[in-house]
Amino acid sequence: MPNTQDQLSASSLQAEPKHADSNAPVGVFDSGIGGLSVLKHLREHLPHEDFLYVADTAFAPYGERSNEELIERSMKITEFFLQQKIKALVIACNTATAAAVAELRTRYPNLIIIGMEPGIKPAAARSASKIVGVLATRSTLQSEKFHRLSQQLSQETQTQFIPQACVGLVNQIERGDLQAPAIFDLLRQYVPPLLDQGVDTLVLGCTHYPFVEQQIREVIREHQANQTKPIHIIDTGDAVARRLADLLEKQGLLNTDALSSKIFQAWTTGDSRTLQMAIGFISSAQEQISAQTLHL
Repeated sequence: MPNTQDQLSASSLQAEPKHADSNAPVGVFDSGIGGLSVLKHLREHLPHEDFLYVADTAFAPYGERSNEELIERSMKITEFFLQQKIKALVIACNTATAAAVAELRTRYPNLIIIGMEPGIKPAAARSASKIVGVLATRSTLQSEKFHRLSQQLSQETQTQFIPQACVGLVNQIERGDLQAPAIFDLLRQYVPPLLDQGVDTLVLGCTHYPFVEQQIREVIREHQANQTKPIHIIDTGDAVARRLADLLEKQGLLNTDALSSKIFQAWTTGDSRTLQMAIGFISSAQEQISAQTLHL
């Protein structure tokens, strides 16, 4: 008897688009609201595209899940998107990318799949001190993907990468109060030790972290006091958007119809209130977008 994963794979492969339509939507997912920071860049770079977003809040945070669980969740969400006839998939989560992107690309070879890179390559190019701090989840920092890339770039650029697992930060951001004292307490715990080691560039290695970029800058100013040394912050959402635009254009799937009304739909597997609030981060006042509940 075939197991659940085999059945899932078979049904997904049947649904996978072999000749996608340029008018088809793009699917984007994350464990929660973090991926909206990436979706903001996607909508800015690709204003004529339709986007579907899934926040897998019921299984957040992904950083506390095993690779097997992350692959299973990624597969289920991808199958849901394929039922919506997507032409491309963006894994707007560093942790899910590290765990599942290779498996997804193997199982869906005809689908454009974009994952998150940790941003350490542009950070190495930007850093004058050649000391870069990487803020990310423990799972991302422990992944083979991160270790391989950081070691390679360290040798090529003579850059020291100092990883900092930000335990608890995703959970606090998901609560929706970005000015909560608990967020500042965590940032004061994680950011100053990196600055004390000579870091002049910080990588936001989780898509949730751009939501608190201003809070990070505040903690930096607080720690530096009267110092004027600039600290660069790297957010890879812009690079992901440019990469997707390039792949869509190369495959003839770029939607250039400026006259059609654009669609943005959002689902969550958990409580819709936080997602509904966070949607305001990437939508205009004229847009009426409701977060729907998804049982997956």
